Amino acid sequence: MRVLIIEDDKILSKTIEQCICSKYDIDRAYDGEEGIMYAKQNIYDVIILDLMIPIMDGYDVLSSLRNNKIYTPVLILTAKDALDDKLKGFRLGADDYMVKPFNREELLARIDAIIRRTHGNYTENVIEFKDLKLDLNSRKIIVNDQEVLLQGKQFDVLVYLINSKNSIITKEQIFDKIWGFDSETSTNVIEVYASGLRKELKKIGYDKYLKTIRGVGYIWTE
Repeated sequence: MRVLIIEDDKILSKTIEQCICSKYDIDRAYDGEEGIMYAKQNIYDVIILDLMIPIMDGYDVLSSLRNNKIYTPVLILTAKDALDDKLKGFRLGADDYMVKPFNREELLARIDAIIRRTHGNYTENVIEFKDLKLDLNSRKIIVNDQEVLLQGKQFDVLVYLINSKNSIITKEQIFDKIWGFDSETSTNVIEVYASGLRKELKKIGYDKYLKTIRGVGYIWTE
């Protein structure tokens, strides 16, 4: 399970991470723009979103996510406790709303409840490329009613590449996003997964869109 924390106070962001890291893998963004970038490039079970963040405030982030058909559940965690703020958050698509300061056990309980409540509900959370459809909830890939089976993190690598279409993605970027900075494995694992992914894509004629940039990384492009 993976959680994105969008919070500009780095000390508080780290505190939130420490509260939930025993159960969830964590990514952290420190402004609205960075938060949207993470949400577009990765798969999360929950996004914890502060409202008072720079560049784009939390309301704008939430609105942008939903407008881009990113239906990842969002828990707003903020100091803004007015009823109008709460109602606005829910109208824009928030799944829950907590006011700071927060209790660690309550935060964990609310995240768990969101995941139980929303699992499988966001049927529109699908990435498409030509006839290729990636369902981010079921983690299934469908091409013309044919299901493609991917092993382990192959699905995550493919989602990352398609979301970054026409951009060169280095092996280091893939490793950091999917395996994490603290992983004990090495970036060599990327080549293994890319090779396996290419073999599966070849069965449906989509391997031609995955191109290797020798010595750098990969690009998904037509």
